[in-house]
Amino acid sequence: MTNGRVHSIEVTKATLNKLTERGVTIEDIAEIVFEMQEPYHPNLTMKECVHSVEMVLKKRELQHAILVGIELDQLAEKGMLSEPLQSIVASDEGLFGVDETIALGASLGYGSIAVTTFGHLDKNKIGIIKKLDTKYGESVHTFLDDIVASIAANASSRLAHKLRDEEEAISEQEKKKLEEEELIG
Repeated sequence: MTNGRVHSIEVTKATLNKLTERGVTIEDIAEIVFEMQEPYHPNLTMKECVHSVEMVLKKRELQHAILVGIELDQLAEKGMLSEPLQSIVASDEGLFGVDETIALGASLGYGSIAVTTFGHLDKNKIGIIKKLDTKYGESVHTFLDDIVASIAANASSRLAHKLRDEEEAISEQEKKKLEEEELIG
């Protein structure tokens, strides 16, 4: 690391380790993705949702948001932020929007579905997001609950687009088959 660059493998490992340390699993996030997408795709499987979360977690911008957010939460737990930021982050002050801004920014790469899904998840606190948003003990999850919403929103959007692409590919195959049958028969 002589030039200050960190290899993406190291960033990916650090990201997954931080999520695990904070009690968030890929399966927890995949459950939210399933809940968001299953009404539109009744044959959806949890395996597809897990895969989509795993793919989203490979994106550097999202990894960076995860690492920064968790670091700020941990510093707030230790009382290591300067005032008034310490009090604002530790209490998850209602008018503090930097946590949502970081998470929303990390959603922008996955289009309008990710953005609107993030808004829905931020408002309705589904699954592990609700658990993280609920203050208990000395834990601070001011950033993490929003980042998990962003991960789930991105994975939902990715999956929605992928499933649509698959449907269209099948339609194109069926169309070609019908055209061939007309030519032959």
